[in-house]
Amino acid sequence: MADLTAARETLQRVFGHRDFRGLQSDVISEVLDGRDVMAVLPTGGGKSFCYQIPAILRPGVGLVVSPLIALMQDQVAALRTAGVAAARLDSTIQSDARRETLNSAREGQLDLLYVSPEGLFAQGFLDFLEQCPIALIAIDEAHCVSQWGHDFRPDYRALGQLADRFAGVPRMAVTATADLKTQADIRTQLKLEDARAFI
Repeated sequence: MADLTAARETLQRVFGHRDFRGLQSDVISEVLDGRDVMAVLPTGGGKSFCYQIPAILRPGVGLVVSPLIALMQDQVAALRTAGVAAARLDSTIQSDARRETLNSAREGQLDLLYVSPEGLFAQGFLDFLEQCPIALIAIDEAHCVSQWGHDFRPDYRALGQLADRFAGVPRMAVTATADLKTQADIRTQLKLEDARAFI
């Protein structure tokens, strides 16, 4: 199984940074060991590395649920530039490109697949994902799950069902903004009661 040495090497080779900052290495260790985690890290604190690096190192595709198409576009473009096999599925993707992405995910050729919560619950998509090797599931901007969060998104409430459908796949909730009430709600809604929290 991959360890922090491999993670640090990936950080240098792919992203050009020499070492982890703050709580990144703790979060990454937890996920590499196959455990669920909740990470509340500051904006600009490299939250995305916490799921991108384990997704690159663990077998299968890292599924990233993100509420913002612009954010998905930026991250996928940056990852591809760095040589990482990343793709996104959102309402702007044409059907040919969508089919190609789905095939790549099923064949285990993608490191990261970004999808909106609405896309995740589109008809048949969860059934499709069950045919794919899944490395991890990251819920970015996880405060959107909470009715106490400032960007509440009803679709995020349903993400708790991923715990049952993908038992054994490490899940992560990642956000920059969550007070104690919101953190508790994130844990409950996403069924992450036993996950370690790094704040």
